[in-house]
Amino acid sequence: MTKIAIVQEPPVFLNRERTIAKAAQKVEEAAARGAKLIVFNETFVPGYPAWIWRLKPSGDWGLSETLHARLVANAVDLSSEQLQPLCEAAVKAGATVTCGINERDSEVSGTTLYNTLITIGPDGTLLNRHRKLMPTNPERMVWGFGDASGLRAVKTPIGRVGGLICWENFMPLARYALYGQGLEVLVAPTNDSGDGWIGSLQHIAREGRCWVLGAGNVLRVSDLPADFPDKERLYPDAEEWMNGGDSVVIAPGGEIVAGPMRKEIGLLEADIDLGRIVNSRRPFDVAEHYSRPDIFTLKVDSRPQRSVVFKAGAPPL
Repeated sequence: MTKIAIVQEPPVFLNRERTIAKAAQKVEEAAARGAKLIVFNETFVPGYPAWIWRLKPSGDWGLSETLHARLVANAVDLSSEQLQPLCEAAVKAGATVTCGINERDSEVSGTTLYNTLITIGPDGTLLNRHRKLMPTNPERMVWGFGDASGLRAVKTPIGRVGGLICWENFMPLARYALYGQGLEVLVAPTNDSGDGWIGSLQHIAREGRCWVLGAGNVLRVSDLPADFPDKERLYPDAEEWMNGGDSVVIAPGGEIVAGPMRKEIGLLEADIDLGRIVNSRRPFDVAEHYSRPDIFTLKVDSRPQRSVVFKAGAPPL
């Protein structure tokens, strides 16, 4: 049995340093309670750009630019030391940590953002970086498209862990790519919520016969910073829950063993047993004995996709 914890907490919205410090503190708290896998929600650092669902595409263009610039300024550059406090917290905790971030590209333009899920090992190393393959609807004005280089189920001390972000979990081929790598624990950070979403996660647990950890975003209007522009117009109800979380832990086969944690702040904890996967897959193993490779095959291009490739050496100064 392994104890896991899903952190259902609001970020220090649009503040990278303070949100990372808060994440490190929550890792320490969860580890003190015995957690060996600690999961944060979608774009926890420095928060999910919820305003995109309320702004008008044309009438609020200036406000969109103001907020986007602030998001870019507080996004995470993985080539920097910005995540070091969280990596150090993972080492101190001896735990694996997954966390959603707004990632700022540092390889090409320096300005494109990605909706990224990172996995940090208990030794503090970055085990995986998965960029969301397909941002949903207005999200495409915020984030670029990821590639399959991070579509991986990575080996950790608590089993093979993979992640799909929000509506990526509706993409059957993306799920299958992880099943084919021996996925044991699926982390599903999301801005979605509600009974329909939870039902989808239960289906995935039945289909993949894996543990599913749904990590829901939680945010109230009161969590927005005082200087959030036009807050009274966009969010007139100061008591509104912009997202209620609904974090949940689901066993192989679809049984809910913890949660959903709805309109609450705190840790959702559970003990998971990877041994349950074996017998759950005995009658149905979707990527092995229940597959038909003579009829169906999935080919995944896992190479990093780059718009500019310099083959003759270093790029010009």
